[in-house]
Amino acid sequence: MADDSPAIALSKAELRAVAAYAVACALPALVIFEREQPGDPRPRAALDAAQGFAAGGERTKAMRDSAWAAHRAAQEARDTGQAAASAAARAAGSAVGAAFLHPLAKATQVKHILDSAASAALAFELSAGGDPQVGAGHLEQARDHAGPVVVDVLRRYPPAPPGGGRTGELMRALDSSLR
Repeated sequence: MADDSPAIALSKAELRAVAAYAVACALPALVIFEREQPGDPRPRAALDAAQGFAAGGERTKAMRDSAWAAHRAAQEARDTGQAAASAAARAAGSAVGAAFLHPLAKATQVKHILDSAASAALAFELSAGGDPQVGAGHLEQARDHAGPVVVDVLRRYPPAPPGGGRTGELMRALDSSLR
């Protein structure tokens, strides 16, 4: 079935700005993952890959592979009861996903822009015993990190979609504050 969503113009420079934003949002949460899983390099490798693209590198299969690896690390952390570490690893994997933002006017694409920030906020919130004020504080920082290019790209898309549990709530809150 063909996708009839309108196309959105996105330059490589804009994709790099979105990826750089995603890395800036996810990087502070990496300490949470590395504290719980000190021998697992997958989320850091994903952030390095995303940063490489943001700094001028090309999008590659290795980048996608690093994203999948970070998401596997998130799943493994979740399966062992390390919810905060899981959210931090998901933030890293989502930072790579930002480089693969699709130029289609679909609400689901907002996840490519904001999931790293929302997942990192959740990681901090869970690390603080589930304190929603901690998550809100990270969202404020994420809002402050979003430059005009990121905000302009975000506004080309419909608002963030419903669902997604607490991460979805955090994403929608950030989306609203940036618009």
